[in-house]
Amino acid sequence: MAIQVQIRASETHQKIESFGASGAWWAQLVGGWPEATRTQIIKLLFSKTEGVGVGAYRYNLGGGSKESGKGNFPNKNRSASSFLREDGSYDWSRDAEAVWCLQEAVRQGAEEVVLFVNSPPERWTITGTAQGKIPFKANLKRKHELDFVQYMLDVTEHFLADGIPVRFISPINEPFGPWIARTGQEGCHYHPAGVRRLLRRFAQEMDRHPALQNVLLSGAENNDLRLMNKTYTRAVLDDPILRKRVDGIDVHGYVFKPLQSLKGVKQRFRKYMDKRYPGVPIRLSEWTHMQGGRDYGMGSALEQAKNMWEDLEILGVVSWQCWVAVSDVDFCDGLLYVDEDTQTYSIPKRYYAFGNFAKFLPRGAQRVGVATPGAPASLQSLAFTASGQTILVFINHDTNSLELTLENPPTEAELFVTSEDKSLEPQRVQTNAFTLPGRSVCTLVVKG
Repeated sequence: MAIQVQIRASETHQKIESFGASGAWWAQLVGGWPEATRTQIIKLLFSKTEGVGVGAYRYNLGGGSKESGKGNFPNKNRSASSFLREDGSYDWSRDAEAVWCLQEAVRQGAEEVVLFVNSPPERWTITGTAQGKIPFKANLKRKHELDFVQYMLDVTEHFLADGIPVRFISPINEPFGPWIARTGQEGCHYHPAGVRRLLRRFAQEMDRHPALQNVLLSGAENNDLRLMNKTYTRAVLDDPILRKRVDGIDVHGYVFKPLQSLKGVKQRFRKYMDKRYPGVPIRLSEWTHMQGGRDYGMGSALEQAKNMWEDLEILGVVSWQCWVAVSDVDFCDGLLYVDEDTQTYSIPKRYYAFGNFAKFLPRGAQRVGVATPGAPASLQSLAFTASGQTILVFINHDTNSLELTLENPPTEAELFVTSEDKSLEPQRVQTNAFTLPGRSVCTLVVKG
């Protein structure tokens, strides 16, 4: 018997802002490749018609380790550029490859840009590098906080003048991390009080820049949903000065020592937000599988889709963003894989499964209620309305196919299937009976 899908349009939840991914640390690599290859990679990511329609681009504004050669970077691509010269002037020709990717992403369809920082410029750090020396110790010199603020605001104004739609400035990334040299990347630890103080400086200075009137701050981008997350959230949302420039809270979707289920952690954080900060949006600004080895199949695609479902359904996030859009390493992350030696790319199923969300859910899509009475626990469902359409996303974790039917079905709709043998394949279906293949992510688009 077919499982009936009941859409509850009167049960409204969050409105979607974006689905996104970051340009760290691949853009400075891919941006220097042959024109046809690099353009195709960006098109596959950001075009709504020829790609999966990634709508938000997180540009990594580096600390200058690439120019100085300082620090410990076993993977050279993880050092990052700064536009700041030693004499305090700016060199806008730096980071040209990554800037090209940013500009091309906007040309292909990225609607919003987040400027995010792992470490302040090296010249203003205690260690003189973009990495700390003592674990869990702040590395930004307090006397140079305002210099850092002014630098980021200057970069933001520069990009805005160049037509880049910067919507958020994120000067602090994963503040609870130890961020010493052995982490192998740029990073800077901040105590909660340091987060509040620095973001306050940003908020106050942004008010003095008319060009930034529509730009918001995001933070605190804590790396662990369980450890210190509420503390950093309070540091940001309890400050009335910050709230003028911070309209939500950004979190990363990790639990590094899972003493409890991740789903339970999300439920508790949602309950906490509803009680203490009702109506304040949550943005999931970073997630990756955190598993070694490249995975091209449905295993990691389903794991990613499960987390997207949890974050949209349980956390109620308005934005969901991958850590990296492109991976150049032997790890289970990225929407695309690239090979640095051959300058080629390959496409895992994660890319298509991400497209089952990003390609069909535009900015402003309203999540509504959906029920599937009698369905097995292996089926996860989401429903949205947008532009006169109802869009449903189904995740079938079971190896067996499932027969579904819509309550009060229209004549027909279009189903887009991602499975082991299909990659966002469109199928015309009758909504009084349609099939979800085993181990699949599917999007049903219904007019009206």
